[in-house]
Amino acid sequence: MSLFSLRSASGSLRQVFWKPLARSKLQKLCLSTQNFLDGGKNLILMGPPGSGKTSIGRVLGQKLCCPVLDVDDDILEKTWNMSVSKKLQDVGDEQFLEEEGRALLNFSASGSIISLTGSNPLHASSMEHARKNSIVVYLDVQTQDIVDRLESMNVDRIVGQKSGSSIGDILQKRKPFYKKWHDVRVLCQQGDSIEVLADKVIIAVTRFQNVDDETFVSTRSTPRVDGNARKAKTKYFSDAVMEGLAQDCGLYIPERGLPQLHPGEWERLITATYAERAQIILERCVHPADVPAVVLGDIIEKAYGENFDCNKIAPVRHLTGNQFVLELFHGPTASFKDLALQFMPHIFAYCIPKTCNYLILVATSGDTGSAVLDGFGRLSDIDKQRIAVFCLYPEKGISPVQKSQILANQGLNGQALGVLSDFDFCQTAIKEIFSNGDYNGFLTAEYGTVLSTANSINWARLLPQVVYHASAYLDLVSQKVISFGSPVDVCIPTGNFGNILAALYAKQMGIPIRKFICASNQNHVLTDFIKTGHYDLRGRHLQPSYSPSIDILKSSNLERYLHLLSKGEGERVKEFYGQLQSQGHCQLPADLFQLLQKDMMGGWCSEKDCLSAIHSVHGATGYLLDPHTAVAKVVADRVQDRTCPVIISSTAHYSKFAPVILQALKIENLNQSRLSQLHILHSFNPLPPVHKNLQDTLKTNQTPESRVCEAESEIVMGHVERFIQNLFFKVL
Repeated sequence: MSLFSLRSASGSLRQVFWKPLARSKLQKLCLSTQNFLDGGKNLILMGPPGSGKTSIGRVLGQKLCCPVLDVDDDILEKTWNMSVSKKLQDVGDEQFLEEEGRALLNFSASGSIISLTGSNPLHASSMEHARKNSIVVYLDVQTQDIVDRLESMNVDRIVGQKSGSSIGDILQKRKPFYKKWHDVRVLCQQGDSIEVLADKVIIAVTRFQNVDDETFVSTRSTPRVDGNARKAKTKYFSDAVMEGLAQDCGLYIPERGLPQLHPGEWERLITATYAERAQIILERCVHPADVPAVVLGDIIEKAYGENFDCNKIAPVRHLTGNQFVLELFHGPTASFKDLALQFMPHIFAYCIPKTCNYLILVATSGDTGSAVLDGFGRLSDIDKQRIAVFCLYPEKGISPVQKSQILANQGLNGQALGVLSDFDFCQTAIKEIFSNGDYNGFLTAEYGTVLSTANSINWARLLPQVVYHASAYLDLVSQKVISFGSPVDVCIPTGNFGNILAALYAKQMGIPIRKFICASNQNHVLTDFIKTGHYDLRGRHLQPSYSPSIDILKSSNLERYLHLLSKGEGERVKEFYGQLQSQGHCQLPADLFQLLQKDMMGGWCSEKDCLSAIHSVHGATGYLLDPHTAVAKVVADRVQDRTCPVIISSTAHYSKFAPVILQALKIENLNQSRLSQLHILHSFNPLPPVHKNLQDTLKTNQTPESRVCEAESEIVMGHVERFIQNLFFKVL
């Protein structure tokens, strides 16, 4: 079903799904579902053998007053006049699948509960036929639970058993087929009764049908009244992705917050891969009307397939004492930005209309630029003809390697422009361009081009970051460092507040994070705010540091956090930022500051202490920290009370900052080429090894010349227009 047909549908049952419902509420819910399925659709239950499809289907039939059909009993055995096990024994696996599929192709129903066989999803044409007027629910049961059930049942009618494959192997091979066909996933936990699972199905399908329940609002918006005016302004996930920034210059956030996963559902993910965790988490956060589950799954495979040099994607490594490092630098551009920007471009390409061009405007303090250019450069050739990237960076405010990466990652649909100023100018210039209605209208009329952004002000850029914070916690549980439910602290080097905000959202979804430690360098306006509640930009001048990605004074994503603290009162957020803009400072109200203090701690690290931390950690452990991670290490040492583990986000690979690392290690002769500097670091046999992709980039030695301009918004706008003019056809 298309986005548009889903968006026009009206659910017969309105319900809030962001918090688990008590059993009594579920029972009341089920009493009012006689007309549950919209438009006479079928509800198809799909899952492995032993997942409970038949039993759950019968309970659902009673609750929903719907006919119930079991493919095994009501279709196959009646068609064949023999048992399923006898048929399988007679014709063998391949012929059985063909005849099973043919029987389903010849079957039709309306308004029914249908329990598939475990092997139906292996036959493509019959599944396409079955799901035409149906909602397919995947009963996702852990493989070991299924193996235990089937062994106790002594089942002999599973396709693949005769080949000698174990049940576990058979189930593993079928998982991609279940992922391919499902509209809705229900996580089945060990100990769930049939009644509970039926209730879970009802909640999941109701969410699927209620396409208007998951809307987005601006952080600066006032609560809207119900009615036609509200509906006309309604924004969905796809709108937030396309627009990036709201019209009132606020940031988009889910109106009802993020969904909570039950502790048992989190525990289901302890043994899962990173991609599997991402699939479950993001399915809950992205309505299938915007991005169907099968499309989301394909995008996740592209994002976290072969693009990372570690198969764990974002592994957690013990550092020392109660400190653990979350390695976020294994992506193609060696920074944490890759975790989101290998994912976001594909989501963006799916959500935007095919009828116009889009230009992604992005400001970078170092790592975002190369990650955006790399990510959007991996789109299909067709998508690259209508989606391009224009990147602003401070010409003298990033490391030489970061600049080399940005310039090297320019392509047919990507251009970078250095500005003789700092990151705050770059970020402000982007916002000014977005808020310039005349300029935006001109680009649309003349070039058929719409502007959007891939900075973390775009919700689709921020959302994937939630996954790695949740994954880090689950990895500590998997490593038996903690048991699920035990608290951890996180310490994150940040200037724009996006990375730490993603950790706050992970807590909102159910990950037990105790304290959020914000680590700053000498540009510590953000940590001063956390300590005092006073955001004061007066007299502040950005000081270039060894950790350039956090050389930021105006923290964009702090706005989302203030909206969260104020419980959605956008007027308070608007007032705060209005005063900050007009007066250069603003004091957080006492009630909000008190709430902030419950969540947050902050500290900052001098340049001297940063170098010292790199040197001492390497001497003690052989591990090399990049300057940003060193900042976080220093702050964690100072403020964390050591009563629980602390996860330090390592946001970039040290290879990007070789001169600083060599200086910290007291290595002389720093006037080597950038590639030679990496060779020197490699000779130390460090942990982790030198980043291969970065090394390969420097080996090419073909970095194009940079384009540089003065720090004036009108000059930047001229460069943007010329880029569009050269890239996209002019509208006649």
